[in-house]
Amino acid sequence: MNAGLRTVTPARSPEQPPLTPAEHLHPPPPDEAEPPPKGIALWLRRVRALLLVTLCATFGVLLIILPWTPRWTDNLLLLNHPELRAFVSSGFVRGLASGLGVMDLWLGFWEAIHYHEMPRASS
Repeated sequence: MNAGLRTVTPARSPEQPPLTPAEHLHPPPPDEAEPPPKGIALWLRRVRALLLVTLCATFGVLLIILPWTPRWTDNLLLLNHPELRAFVSSGFVRGLASGLGVMDLWLGFWEAIHYHEMPRASS
C-alpha cells in the first residue's frame, strides 16, 4: 500500500529490455549493496538523527502550547499592529500553529522509531 509514494528505478543501459509494470513498482535490487556506514560516518548519522528528533520534539511541543498562551499575542511585534494581532489571535491561526506542532512532534517520533543502523534487505 504505497499509494502516493514514488519509487526510483535504477538507470538501465539501452541494451536491457524495458521494465514491466511490476518492475516499476518493485524494482530489482542493485547488484552491489551499499556497505553500511562505519566509523565517523556512522557517528555523524547518529548525531544527525538525535538532533533531528530533538529539534522536532522541541518545536512541536512549543507550537502546540505557545499559541494558547498570552505570550502569543502580547509581544512587541504585534502590539503596534492591531490588525495583525487580531488575525494571529484567531482560533484558526492558533489551531493551525498547534496542528503544525502535532505534525512536527509526530515527525520527530517517527524518525526516532524508524532509525536503523543497518539498511534493511528488500524482500
